[in-house]
Amino acid sequence: MIGLPRGEVFLVPWTNEWIKEFEGEKQRILEAIDQHTINIHHIGSTAVKGLSAKPIIDIAIEVRNFSDGEKCIAALGGLGYTYRGTNVLPERHYFNKGEPRTHQIHMYQTRNKYLLEQLNFRDYLRDNEDSRNEYELLKFKLASSNKNDKHKYAEEKTDFVKSILERI
Repeated sequence: MIGLPRGEVFLVPWTNEWIKEFEGEKQRILEAIDQHTINIHHIGSTAVKGLSAKPIIDIAIEVRNFSDGEKCIAALGGLGYTYRGTNVLPERHYFNKGEPRTHQIHMYQTRNKYLLEQLNFRDYLRDNEDSRNEYELLKFKLASSNKNDKHKYAEEKTDFVKSILERI
């Protein structure tokens, strides 16, 4: 299952379908904007085997130059993505798809520090079962207390994420 209705926060158990969904979407994206991409990564909790997650596929796209993101708006729009701009997070073009939301694209210039943090955090959780389990428990607690506030849910995970990034 993928898709999170606007304004809701809930988690579902990890499924191998998320990998298949990412791979299919990656191919569609490459066909549309390959000339601008360096790499396309599956990020977020759906990219970590065994970790329950909000049912949204998070995709990080590395582009050569940050300005290349604007060159991708029309092509990604043809795949159903809506461009949300660069003001949500620093140094990132943000796109989302669907209602309920099924996919999110976070587009960064290659070697961007925020991209590297996301990849490092993902890889750490993939390799560290205790931290993965601790993170999952935190996510369930926060999803329960922030069922209708995705921003507060995300904000309250920040200290945990920072504590992991400080270790690696």
